[in-house]
Amino acid sequence: MSACYRVLAIEDDADMLRLLRTMLTAEGFRVDTVSDGAQALERLNYDCADLVVLDLGLPQVDGLEICRQLRQLPLPHYVYCLVITASGGRDVLLQALEAGADDFLTKPVDREELLARLRAGLRVIELERRLTRMARLDPLTGLVTRRAFQDTARKEVERAQRYGAPLSCVVLDIDYFKRINDTFGHPAGDEVLKGVAGQLAGYCRSSDICCRYGGEEFCVLLPETDESGAAALAERFRKLAASLEFPLAREPLRVTVSLGAAEYSDEVATVETLIDRADQALLVAKQSGRDRVVRYSSLCDELSLPEAEALACPLQGVTARDVMASPVATLRDTATMAQAAEFFSHYRIASAPVVDASGALAGIVSEKDLLAVMLLPDAWNRTIAEIMNPNVVTYDEGTPAKKIYDFLCRVSIRRVLITREGRPTGVVGRADLLRWFHCWLQLHGRVPASQGSPAAATTSGALSQLHQTVDALVREAATLKNNLLRDQEYLIPSLVDGASRMQELLLDVLSQSRLVHEQQPVFTI
Repeated sequence: MSACYRVLAIEDDADMLRLLRTMLTAEGFRVDTVSDGAQALERLNYDCADLVVLDLGLPQVDGLEICRQLRQLPLPHYVYCLVITASGGRDVLLQALEAGADDFLTKPVDREELLARLRAGLRVIELERRLTRMARLDPLTGLVTRRAFQDTARKEVERAQRYGAPLSCVVLDIDYFKRINDTFGHPAGDEVLKGVAGQLAGYCRSSDICCRYGGEEFCVLLPETDESGAAALAERFRKLAASLEFPLAREPLRVTVSLGAAEYSDEVATVETLIDRADQALLVAKQSGRDRVVRYSSLCDELSLPEAEALACPLQGVTARDVMASPVATLRDTATMAQAAEFFSHYRIASAPVVDASGALAGIVSEKDLLAVMLLPDAWNRTIAEIMNPNVVTYDEGTPAKKIYDFLCRVSIRRVLITREGRPTGVVGRADLLRWFHCWLQLHGRVPASQGSPAAATTSGALSQLHQTVDALVREAATLKNNLLRDQEYLIPSLVDGASRMQELLLDVLSQSRLVHEQQPVFTI
């Protein structure tokens, strides 16, 4: 066993140093020697041994100071320290132990006693490393834990900053994993997790760092790899995962995975930001249909237009604030499922943003989220915070509307939340963009009256349509007034619900007013 371990012998007596080397080498240890305390600390800092045999009576930096500094160094593992002293006095030994020594030996050194004490030290080292492995490795998958991953990832980010080396991250999620647990049981889910983790660990390079990031989510850090290379690796693993088959008692099970890839860049200050970008890309992959790879850079790229068309683009200079529908009805994270179900039923909406006590966006919850857990014991008393999805696609109010348009053109997501200083203030969906575009066409004379609806082909038809819209607006205003008078419990949702419908009708009034204007005869005197 000793052949696996390295000993650093620190002794200023050349004869004693040779004796230590001879005894330890004969036992199978790999031995390094230094005669100076400063050299010893430098050696430990860049090439850490497993055990240290240290003479207390050293020149310049004495043995006690070496023990103290040894325990302050950020070493990769615990170093067992055996001190040798010419004096067996009680005070000296207590000082050595207080300084950080693990054991002591008095001169002259007896070979058998030296080796016995070092073997006792090896048992301590083995136990410490076994506990470290248990703390660093996920017990189910054998991959490193999230905390251990982040510690290593921070060093890789620092290296990328220092040397300008490419660094990328891939986050992957097993699709519909909860359904696997609910249908086949948790043992089957564990087998899927172990199988995917094993394939992932075997597929990655030795320099890559794989971890179980949480639940059915895994994270891989890829040094010396740009986003394109990370996405290519992710795509190959996606195909590999889809080919896996897990034999179960009832039927073979196949799974798919969704993956997001992101690359370190100058504006990425921390490893958390890098992982968050990959996670944003993963969210889009999942909401775009799953079983796919999405690159973070694709979320930022704009769809290209010829220069002449770009100058005439109706979204030129338009921000999210200009096209969003607002206000937004929200749920508190402390609300129960029963309250959320009543909220959705009462206002006939399918999803709502979730906010915390300060009003900051915490997540989003939908009817689907409620249905997924409604049959569980005591489900209706669970809080929204327990079932909400914390990953929400959001844009700031000042974001160019063209960027949101590009995003909604790529993915299956129908709408995104708009925020100001972390608080939800509106929503931009496909319908909002289409309505805004139609209104823009009408107000800028891009659609002749003859291209309007059949009912608007004549002045009377256009007026009739405008009257109907105004009547609907009046009815909505009356309904809103009545709701505000009688529905005090849901005052804000009533306001949001009514105001949103009135906002849509007002846009229709503006759009239809131009048709009436164009079809009115022009009289001159």
